[in-house]
Amino acid sequence: MTKDKINILLLGSGGRESALAWKIKQSSRLNKLFIAPGNGGTENYGENINLSPMDFTAVKDFAKANSIDMVVVGSEDPLVEGIYDSFKSDESLKEVEVIGPSKAGAQLEGSKDFAKGFMMRHNIPTARYRSFNSATVAEGYKFLESLKAPYVLKADGLAAGKGVLIVPTIEEAKSTLDDMLGGKFGQSSATVVIEEFLSGIECSVFVLTDGNDYRLLPVAKDYKRIGEGDKGLNTGGMGAVSPVSFADDKFMEKVRSRIIEPTIKGLNEEKLPYRGFIFFGLINVEGEPMVIEYNVRMGDPETEAVMLRLKSDIVALMDATAKGTLAKEPIEIDPRYAVTVMMVSGGYPGSYEKGKEITGTENVHDSILFHSGTKLEGGKLLTNGGRVIAVSSYGSNKDEALQQSFASIAKIDFDGKYFRHDIGFDIK
Repeated sequence: MTKDKINILLLGSGGRESALAWKIKQSSRLNKLFIAPGNGGTENYGENINLSPMDFTAVKDFAKANSIDMVVVGSEDPLVEGIYDSFKSDESLKEVEVIGPSKAGAQLEGSKDFAKGFMMRHNIPTARYRSFNSATVAEGYKFLESLKAPYVLKADGLAAGKGVLIVPTIEEAKSTLDDMLGGKFGQSSATVVIEEFLSGIECSVFVLTDGNDYRLLPVAKDYKRIGEGDKGLNTGGMGAVSPVSFADDKFMEKVRSRIIEPTIKGLNEEKLPYRGFIFFGLINVEGEPMVIEYNVRMGDPETEAVMLRLKSDIVALMDATAKGTLAKEPIEIDPRYAVTVMMVSGGYPGSYEKGKEITGTENVHDSILFHSGTKLEGGKLLTNGGRVIAVSSYGSNKDEALQQSFASIAKIDFDGKYFRHDIGFDIK
């Protein structure tokens, strides 16, 4: 890609894609931004296109017809299914830059069994584990009996964020293993990874890599549970904070040397093409970082805080990533705190109603609203998902940023709106 101004196609429809679109829109390199399919807020940054990211033929046809120079893949499903390979194998689209790994590289998220094996092969610290299928259930029981409660069971494949179960008793663990191997998550749980439970505090580390070099993005901490005090059912994420106080220089040097660099070296050694984001889901176990999981894209809702702290031109960074010249591209981080608090539909993550009118967004001036589950219909903004709007704010400290987000949330209303008041409660 040699043009000064480029056309970008961003694939996805959530808060993560809203935040990426917001950041891409600021680039001096941008000519035109398309978001497929986008949501009720992304058209503030570009043009929404009614297109499924999983329809590779339609995506490629659109790219050809609209002179797309770069495709930014927001979510994991197209990557795991091989959208990078689909573009690179098409002679007429070989010059299009795709930000995301190959199908082989996307196994880091697409198969938890592969990811754990990868960590073991490259001496990357993680929990002890074994994988089982319907032919090895008895061995699975024995492995569970060798562990201490609670017990962690993970569907091998993608399961829409619901495939990780933590259960308190050995009886429940064995029953859960039976259920998962019996089709609880369809083919995704035909293989189940059982691992030891790690006790500590989690954080999310993100890098952009061109396969050889990398740039470290701001570290964040997200909050998955629906209830105050991080209790109740798991969600896609109720909020996030950046920076993270315990991820200090000493901790991050361990992350770099023991986790990030061995991961990128391992991808190279195993000849897994990777040019894009890597999300390291980490846990701090008494000062020692260990990997819980890899994702092959940015996190949600962490992106809605991380993008606020990235001062550099994201398109320049992604262009260097695609070209393999990231070592020449500096990165600048905003020292301020950034937080995001998610407004969700009443009943989420269980059953909830859509189509509730959202009012008051026009009154918010001191926070950035990243739409997630919204749509525009008949001139009205309506709820269209469980997680509705991520309200992101800056502050000189965590509490100042949070209070700004809460003040903005008070100006927005829809029937059944809910949010957590205690995001960031467990870090100084």
